[in-house]
Amino acid sequence: MQDQIALFGMHDSNVKYLKKRCDVSIRLNGQSIVIDGDDEKVNRANKVIDILLKKAKSTNINKYFIDLVIDLVDSDSLDSLNDMMQSVTTTSRGKSVCAKTLGQAKYLDAIRKNSIVFSIGPAGSGKTYLAVAMAAVAFRNKQVDKIILTRPAVEAGEKLGFLPGDLGAKVDPYLRPLYDALQEMFGLETFTRLMERGAIEIAPLAYMRGRTLSNAFIILDEAQNTTQEQMKMFLTRMGEGSKIVVTGDVTQIDLPRDKNSGLLQAAKILQNIEDIAIINLASKDVVRSELVQRIVNAYSNFENNKKEDEKHEGSES
Repeated sequence: MQDQIALFGMHDSNVKYLKKRCDVSIRLNGQSIVIDGDDEKVNRANKVIDILLKKAKSTNINKYFIDLVIDLVDSDSLDSLNDMMQSVTTTSRGKSVCAKTLGQAKYLDAIRKNSIVFSIGPAGSGKTYLAVAMAAVAFRNKQVDKIILTRPAVEAGEKLGFLPGDLGAKVDPYLRPLYDALQEMFGLETFTRLMERGAIEIAPLAYMRGRTLSNAFIILDEAQNTTQEQMKMFLTRMGEGSKIVVTGDVTQIDLPRDKNSGLLQAAKILQNIEDIAIINLASKDVVRSELVQRIVNAYSNFENNKKEDEKHEGSES
């Protein structure tokens, strides 16, 4: 009975979500769960609920986990569920870090198996956070000697020249999300100590020019704002024993109109190169907030409709 309570969720929130996702009727009849609807849909929902009940004792059942199980049922990949649920690491506060969606699981697996990984997806899909978590694991396991995180200092409406302070102070706001993620993984005291002895380096992309980055876990964040020349420069900095993760959201490019995104070009040029993986995350991988997921979908639909209208207008002319 406790498993059923966990499955249904507070105020039946989980079962309401299950009904919507599986397009069936679900009700409790005594201690039995009754599913009504189309035979194929009922069979699908029954598989999902069976897995959820088995995991209810050890797992927090929420919409993200329900989505994950549904994706695995639909792709006939249930055998990989236990592996996917394994914690990647824990934060300094003891919070477990693991994949919450099928897309995130594929992303983590790609980082484990490849030297260079491109992760392209919307805000809130875990691109940067999971990359930092994997960097922390590699460092703790002594697989690398150093963690290097970098971003292009490209303005999103603001101008660097009007910000107060020296260059370090001016670029700090661009690098702050990387500081926050690393502090969460290591704790403030350890993070500060690692920064002081150079084991963690956070710097603007321009600082990478002319260097060879060996035995390091390197993350290039907000890579949609690299130029094609910057991306080539960055990727060719890679030395022996290093791993590179490049993250970006191609719907949020802040480059001048006459500059093309290095991330878009690299994803096309390098897609068939051995030891390089390109992972595309989607709105269903957004775990920051359900509202963020809806915002991402709304903007995506708007852009798609805009392209269709432009295509239609072009064909008429």
